[in-house]
Amino acid sequence: MAHDGQDMTRSGSAVLPDLLALTGAAIAPTEAILETAKARVRAMTEEDGRVSSRLVEAHQTAAHGLAWLATYVESLRQMHAWAQALDAEGQLSEVEALILQIAFGEYLWQIYGGIQMNQGEVVRLQDMGLGQDDQRALMDDAVMTLTQGGNSQAARLRLVELMQERSAEITVGRSGLEEELEMIREQFRRYAVDKIEPHAHDWHLKDELIPMEVIEELSGMGVFGLTIPEEYGGLGLSKASMCVVSEELSRGYIGVGSLGTRSEIAAELILAGGTEAQKEKWLPALASGEKLPTAVFTEPNTGSDLGALRTRAKRDEAGDYRVTGNKTWITHAARTHVMTLLARTDPDSTDYRGLSMFLAEKEPGTDEAPFPTDGMTGGEIEVLGYRGMKEYELGFDDFRVKGENLLGGEEGKGFKQLMETFESARIQTAARAVGVAQSALDQGMRYAQDRKQFGKPLMAFPRVASKLAMMAVEIMVARQLTYFSALEKDRGHRCDLEAGMAKLLGARVAWSAADNALQIHGGNGFALEYTISRILCDARILNIFEGAAEIQAQVIARRLLA
Repeated sequence: MAHDGQDMTRSGSAVLPDLLALTGAAIAPTEAILETAKARVRAMTEEDGRVSSRLVEAHQTAAHGLAWLATYVESLRQMHAWAQALDAEGQLSEVEALILQIAFGEYLWQIYGGIQMNQGEVVRLQDMGLGQDDQRALMDDAVMTLTQGGNSQAARLRLVELMQERSAEITVGRSGLEEELEMIREQFRRYAVDKIEPHAHDWHLKDELIPMEVIEELSGMGVFGLTIPEEYGGLGLSKASMCVVSEELSRGYIGVGSLGTRSEIAAELILAGGTEAQKEKWLPALASGEKLPTAVFTEPNTGSDLGALRTRAKRDEAGDYRVTGNKTWITHAARTHVMTLLARTDPDSTDYRGLSMFLAEKEPGTDEAPFPTDGMTGGEIEVLGYRGMKEYELGFDDFRVKGENLLGGEEGKGFKQLMETFESARIQTAARAVGVAQSALDQGMRYAQDRKQFGKPLMAFPRVASKLAMMAVEIMVARQLTYFSALEKDRGHRCDLEAGMAKLLGARVAWSAADNALQIHGGNGFALEYTISRILCDARILNIFEGAAEIQAQVIARRLLA
């Protein structure tokens, strides 16, 4: 295979010979296992020729295991495709080759022996109804070679050695993205290093809102209009560019990386479901940062069950709406100008079909009066992390929304309109997860190099180095899965499955990286003064918002079985 000969042929290289041939050959056996698992789980969950929600719930471990298995298979496909593309350009160096073989070695072993859904739950092929005869599909020469030699201690230690030599590089291994996107990455990495990282931990400890000065600077850099079409005042860039920006800002601080999410979701809603008048009014204001939005969907006691929402919107004689009800976990609610508000307009409905979406205008609040708009009250929810925009409970009592602000001008379309944003929202969340994971790796590397124990740096101990190596490897796996879903979205392809997988894996990787980086810090990691304590708190939310991991696995499984 073509490669950087200086890197790949050095004496004592831990890279397996004919690596791309091995990884390419290893994919088909995993695909065969996945097809068998689909058939077995479908047999468990079908009733009268259709997949039954009741039976999917009854066999939840099997169904969610199928989602994770499919996520691993897609991850291996994308890692091989990433390496192939780099190889074709002569850019597959020893770093990328080590990342590739460690990823295959680890994920193939997990497919065979048990996939780590989280720290306390492992799902195995037998949970999905596969027997020993079925599992023999993995007894393939390429799979055996990669599982035996791919994720070796020698490979991990060599990767960390190279990571130290190339510490000035922005990512561990080439991302595979085009040069224009890497230039965007460099711009936002510089901004994060200069303007975010020096202050983020202080904002977190003091539980302060991200300063308006930062929001104004991000607005000037085009963050809020990144993917909004140019005819509506945006930059008209790709979802892939949104991933890079979200990744690098979240690497600085997840709160800053999430500021763009508000505008992304609101713009998606308006682009997909708004009238032309609504697009012309709201999209330029969102793109410029003149209007800051917040998403107001979740309610107490409903969580992910949006079809059970109780907040009511009743039309008055003037043609406007009066909203009554309660919402919770509303991010950045106080100082925003507009709420994408989901409410029930059909009082006789009991599911998602009676819901409508509104562009509900409000007056931005201050620290002294956070919710000055008539008919609206709110209170802050104190949280472990993800503090820079704050979380709120909101109450609405005869709150007025202009009739012209019913999204699309038609009632009963709210849930469908919201569903159309899920792909972008989950891609964006996956990108934030990659950024948080990278931040954890940054902190872990720095501490392991600086901290001395028993006369040598922590980095010199194989288990410490192995933790860092696995962080770098899994970050690249999550990154490639995220970029793939974004590129599919940019091509106009349906990508809810891929976006869900990227979010599912990315959230686990972020938590694992933060946890391992804190472990490297030892007792100091438990001290609030150390940045890694914040990163751990910030990472934890990623497995919950935009669809908890269990909900995400359920959604993926239903799509696979459909």
